[in-house]
Amino acid sequence: MLRRRNFLAASGVAATLAASTQAQSGSSNQTLRVGVMGLSRGQSLALDLAKLENVEVAYLCDVDSRRTTASLKDFGEKTGKTPKVTVDMREILDDKTIDALVCAAPNHWHGPATIMACKAGKHVYVEKPCSHNPQEGEWMVEAAARYKRCVQMGTQRRSAAGTRDAIAKLHAGVIGHVHLARCYYNSLRGSIGSGAKAAPPQELNYDLWQGPVPRRDYRDNVVHYNWHWFWHWGGGELANNGVHGLDLCRWGLDADYPIRVTSSGGRYWFDDDQETPDTQSVCFEFAGGKQATWDALSCNKHAPGYFCSFYGDNGSMELDHNGTYRIFDRNDKLTDSGKQSSGGQVEHLQNFVDAIRANDAAMLNQPILEGHKSTLLCHLGNIAQRTGRTVNTDSSNGHIQNDPEQTKLWRREYHANWEAAVTLG
Repeated sequence: MLRRRNFLAASGVAATLAASTQAQSGSSNQTLRVGVMGLSRGQSLALDLAKLENVEVAYLCDVDSRRTTASLKDFGEKTGKTPKVTVDMREILDDKTIDALVCAAPNHWHGPATIMACKAGKHVYVEKPCSHNPQEGEWMVEAAARYKRCVQMGTQRRSAAGTRDAIAKLHAGVIGHVHLARCYYNSLRGSIGSGAKAAPPQELNYDLWQGPVPRRDYRDNVVHYNWHWFWHWGGGELANNGVHGLDLCRWGLDADYPIRVTSSGGRYWFDDDQETPDTQSVCFEFAGGKQATWDALSCNKHAPGYFCSFYGDNGSMELDHNGTYRIFDRNDKLTDSGKQSSGGQVEHLQNFVDAIRANDAAMLNQPILEGHKSTLLCHLGNIAQRTGRTVNTDSSNGHIQNDPEQTKLWRREYHANWEAAVTLG
């Protein structure tokens, strides 16, 4: 195993050159072959990819055989196709005929899988948040540039027509200089209780599920979804859903890295195993008199009737998650609106495919650098929450300033058998 992983790392340039003779020749008639990793969220992506012209979903990958069995059956019924099934994403990376990897596995896999795929010469569509920690995000940006790969983060609203229209109007000055953006997320999640150590289900390859991270005993209330609420694997509601709203806020504000981040909240609703907040408010300040806020309630569904709101010198805008928007003047009179469009997933995947075919990462609607900037907001908000104090950052790169304890949370440790493959020197 180690020898193969080291080979992949060492042979990235050769693999990149091999890949360049495949689908990125600029011809829309040449089939793009894709492997999809993580068949919960990934199943939807696989089915939408299969709808695109000259795109073949060649692999379906999951560490749980129950998911691969169900996924293959569903995929076959809806498309008439039978992709190859694998438990190990490295089989996809070893296949020189594969052009791209779609990573929809848990958060702790997003950065490592992307880096490994870039080294192996594959383009990557990685689900949000793009990384588990800030260091991984920076490595992903570097890997995409070093190996000349198209890497797109799956914040699909970046490709939704209604949302793009709304943001274009903001940037054109429809409400003047935008000072403040707010976003919200409310849900009705229950308790996960107190888990117990147990043997993993026979159908689950728990060692591969953990993959690149230090080992933890299997507990019966973590896999498949509740890992979100443990720092070892996830980033709580902020990384899970906050990244969508904050990406729109940052985009609408035309802002990059913050200068200051504060967070308040905690675990208020249940006394259970969850480590991450179920109630949280985070504030991000940017240079130039700009601010974004995120408010979340994991255990109460009452919320504003919109996803994001923007406030400028001359008015305000409300934007929902499907791209419907309303614009108001300073007296709160409705002056313009845009109808709902699609959520953007198919368009986002098509944009990814088009960029690969053109061999032009600049075409991506959410290239990994922009994905990293938005994901970093989530990481910084969680660091502020975990340390209980303001995070002050360098506005040129988002790096934490003058706080060693907070800086320790910039990166994580990796399992020794995986470290060489999933990091960049």
